[in-house]
Amino acid sequence: MTMARSDDIIDGLRSRSFIPTTWMADAACRDADPAIFFVDHGGSAAEARTICAGCPVQTQCLDYALAANERHGVWGGTIEKQRRTMSRQKGTAA
Repeated sequence: MTMARSDDIIDGLRSRSFIPTTWMADAACRDADPAIFFVDHGGSAAEARTICAGCPVQTQCLDYALAANERHGVWGGTIEKQRRTMSRQKGTAA
């Protein structure tokens, strides 16, 4: 299985139809390099998570990622594996 490089993922996100929401204007990451949030497999997401930790819209970002089933990147301070677990737990609680 070939893992996508973060540059490929970022390019894929750019080509996707994406509707910004109002909370995004207040995001701590709005001016950050997207590569920080889309690290290669096995890379560290520590820098992204540090930015997220101080973000005033972290909860909205995480809610967005869970609703959109975002499969790549750090959203709301979480990595994809954490979001999968949250989605499974939410599904079993419903």
